[in-house]
Amino acid sequence: MNFVELYHGTIIAIGDDTGASDSLLHVHAGLAIMLIARLVTRKSLATPIPFLVVCLAELFNEVMDRLATGSWRPADTGLDVVNTLFWPFMLMIGLRIRRAREIERRKPDGETPS
Repeated sequence: MNFVELYHGTIIAIGDDTGASDSLLHVHAGLAIMLIARLVTRKSLATPIPFLVVCLAELFNEVMDRLATGSWRPADTGLDVVNTLFWPFMLMIGLRIRRAREIERRKPDGETPS
């Protein structure tokens, strides 16, 4: 058994064993990878680094799917990408907005932003 078959089989087994839909597994995987990336890199979730790790992991997953199935499946791939990246992206943007507001609140009155 080669690596592609092992990877694909493991992914299928996770879905079968949990009973969760493929879409739900992508949502959970995206958030879990983002949190692990945050812990490993020690970068805030408000920075692009943890989100970029999720993007790379999803790219890897879709390439492995392509190698396992022998063809691209655009509708399936697109939905997988959206499900994996949506909430990590929203989390990063929300935290960036919160950080910007906190910085703005800390400025002394009358100070203009540079």
